[in-house]
Amino acid sequence: MDVFDRLESEVRGYCRSWPTVFTTAQGSHMIDENGKAYLDFFAGAGTLNYGHNNPQLKQRLLDYLAGDSVVHGLDMYTSAKREFLERFNEYVLKPRGLDYKVQFPGPAGNNSVEAALKLARKYTGRETVVSFTNAFHGMTLGALAVTGNSMKRTGAGVPLGHGVAMPYDNYLDGRTPDFLLFETMLDDSGSGLDKPAAVIVETVQGEGGINVATAEWLRGLQDLCRRHDILLIVDDVQMGCGRTGPFFSFEEAGITPDIVCLSKSLSGYGLPFAITLMKRELDVWDPGEHNGTFRGFNPAFVTAVGALEDYWTGDDFEKQTLAKGQQVQAALNEIAIAHAGDVDSVRGRGLAWGLVMKDPETAPKVCGEAFARGLLMETSGPEGEVVKLLPPLTTTESELATGLEIIADSVEAVRQKVTA
Repeated sequence: MDVFDRLESEVRGYCRSWPTVFTTAQGSHMIDENGKAYLDFFAGAGTLNYGHNNPQLKQRLLDYLAGDSVVHGLDMYTSAKREFLERFNEYVLKPRGLDYKVQFPGPAGNNSVEAALKLARKYTGRETVVSFTNAFHGMTLGALAVTGNSMKRTGAGVPLGHGVAMPYDNYLDGRTPDFLLFETMLDDSGSGLDKPAAVIVETVQGEGGINVATAEWLRGLQDLCRRHDILLIVDDVQMGCGRTGPFFSFEEAGITPDIVCLSKSLSGYGLPFAITLMKRELDVWDPGEHNGTFRGFNPAFVTAVGALEDYWTGDDFEKQTLAKGQQVQAALNEIAIAHAGDVDSVRGRGLAWGLVMKDPETAPKVCGEAFARGLLMETSGPEGEVVKLLPPLTTTESELATGLEIIADSVEAVRQKVTA
């Protein structure tokens, strides 16, 4: 593997935790060049909700490419784009009573976030955007300005302005009523808080440590935004496309954001694809005002349509995800009870879960032991204290059981090494 050390930038990250060369992948497994199979509880950081090389989606893609169909089209009209828009409206928007316009801002989640921030500022004529403690919205400058992680913010190399952080749900352990600080500052002309253009929020903070906002908190946030004429942006890049059960993570709360950011598993196949959804009256863009060379990646339209037709024509997939989530939660609770001295808590929704360790140094050790046993996981949280589980939504109950057993063995192995 010396070629990576010699030629690839020091910025590389995940590979440092998983020092092997992967060659093939199928379903919930990745295989390295030595033939060792790894159960994947990482899923491309939430990009592979339907598993690796999903056979139905792969066949659609192969057929499309074999027909010399359009691959690169910027924002030109193509048959693939038309079919995606029709199916997305039919299977996602209309059943949920959502009347959003669809923008193709570029191929990644940060492109979706940047478009949302720019649009909110253009529409309102204001500059400030409120985000929340431990938020993560991307690595470009606008997205970093509303991201909480200090290491990532420092990497910007320039001041990050026009963003203000407020406490996320339960950040103060229930000692302060929800939104007391936020609303007090909004109402006080001497607070120094300019009236925001928007609030941007993750309903479940993935990189922030699997922090789950309650439905009541989200409804309270929407109410605050409406009373103060502030746009509400939900960043559903990682938690959308069924990760928490419903297609959108905000459905459980019964809220309707003004703007929604989607990416990661939107293509269904790991192909780059992002959209920004906006209420119809917010679409005040001038033609070409926000663009990008790869904002209409037609192969991703094709696999996205396949994912919608194969998984989202009813509510069976949502129910299966929620049932699997209960399986994961039960097993993690057992681990937490058995290792009460090491595990602080279990938190999550759907198939996004975190095992919160009391000592931040323990979490990466658990993930290291899991890797040695054939399981891929990452850590999250401000100090990397959370063992984070994001298995593909298509992972079988048997595969989940196997992975959860590996996690239990890994926690025990770390404990034994500490006490040895």
